[in-house]
Amino acid sequence: MLTLFSAHLLLELMSGVLVGFTLGLIGGGGSILAVPLMVYLVGVKNPHVAIGTSALAVAINALVGLAQHARNHTVKWRCASIFASCGIAGAFIGAAFGKTIDGKKLLLFFALLMIGVGILMLRGRHNVGCQGASCNRHNAPKVMGYGLGTGLLSGFFGIGGGFLIVPGLIASTGMPILNAVGTSLVAVSAFAV
Repeated sequence: MLTLFSAHLLLELMSGVLVGFTLGLIGGGGSILAVPLMVYLVGVKNPHVAIGTSALAVAINALVGLAQHARNHTVKWRCASIFASCGIAGAFIGAAFGKTIDGKKLLLFFALLMIGVGILMLRGRHNVGCQGASCNRHNAPKVMGYGLGTGLLSGFFGIGGGFLIVPGLIASTGMPILNAVGTSLVAVSAFAV
């Protein structure tokens, strides 16, 4: 017989497995799932606590996924370092602003961001990317700009930002989705911490 405590623990574990699976599969979505699951399913009352806790969980899951992508050679390390270093700078700035926002408003803004990204994803992509895509002197400013912008949003919302990083890497470099997923995990772990 399940007690209330064990049922709650089971919900927490199932939520964590779902978040980890999604993050490993598509390189993003950890925070998109973790924050609402923690607030509405697990019952974390303070949105700031849910956001901070999910950031730690997402960072750990991203590092586990990164190890597998590194073994499969799907990480574009130069792009990852440029994107992540600019994103970290943005995350510090974004976090300073995010802390000043009421938790309920922060959840509303987060929901609006998810809807916006969802609409952009529905528009789709018509090419599969260039296998040899990399960061070079021509696209480095674009990679840096996307990294900074993504970092600002990640810091503001207290999330890893994979659902923003993958499209940002694709848009700035033209890399295939598999490389964008693997490469994004470097930035997800860096932003979340």
